[in-house]
Amino acid sequence: MNQTTSIKDWLGRQRKEDDELGLGQVRRLAAMLDQDPARFRRGSEVPESWYAILFGPTALQGRIGPDGHPLTGGDDLMPPLHNTRRMFAGRRVKFHKPLKVGDLIERVSTIRQVEPKSGRTGSFTLVTVVHELSAGAGVAVTEEQDLVYREAVAEAAGGTPAQQAKGQPATEKPEWSKAWSPDTAVLFRYSALTYNAHRIHYDLPYAREQEGYPALVVNGGLTGLMLVETARPHLPGAIVGYDARAMAPLFIGQPITLNTRIAGDVAETWAAAADGGVHYRVNVAFKR
Repeated sequence: MNQTTSIKDWLGRQRKEDDELGLGQVRRLAAMLDQDPARFRRGSEVPESWYAILFGPTALQGRIGPDGHPLTGGDDLMPPLHNTRRMFAGRRVKFHKPLKVGDLIERVSTIRQVEPKSGRTGSFTLVTVVHELSAGAGVAVTEEQDLVYREAVAEAAGGTPAQQAKGQPATEKPEWSKAWSPDTAVLFRYSALTYNAHRIHYDLPYAREQEGYPALVVNGGLTGLMLVETARPHLPGAIVGYDARAMAPLFIGQPITLNTRIAGDVAETWAAAADGGVHYRVNVAFKR
């Protein structure tokens, strides 16, 4: 069977799931962010970006691949993309109403795009998934997420490995900056909160030998969360959405700077490495 035809069959595929926004997990996330966990009680509104701790993968252990991600195809939402490495590329999120501690959440996920591509780092497949999270009546959060499934490192032919991609030069100057030095403990806590078993975040021999990284990789979701939370005190209004894009990996032991500037009704934020290159960017929209 032609693989392109096969994966195109996944367009429009849907999955419904339910979860609960538990008090314990919210308090643990607050603690990870050095915030007072006790300020959250059942019924408390949860900061917008914290929805990310919902819907950790529940694939059976026998369905976990060698990289720690659930195997694709079969009963999984993702199309069959065997012998590939999954990478997060970006997300676009809109917040319609707040989530509260104790809410029962339903998520409907739909495959919006499955597109084989080829670039300077080799061939890959771009998969776009739309998630709609509802709590009671009406949608609370809409997320459009881009995932890249890239051929294994050993199979890549020529070009610069994606793992060694460099940050892009910054084109703006920040109004506020904050140094951030993530360590293995925070990577563990974030991975545990999101139930993310991708081995590049905790298994150094695997990260180096199998995926070609020089060190443990900082979770893209964690970087995005830190950018939003660092910008939050400077925002003149409530967050209504954001657009996040991962451009190059960040690593443990690498000095990182979290930068923010306000441009109209958007807070432009970016994470830069020691050379000043932009590795991760989040544009946070707010309502004055």
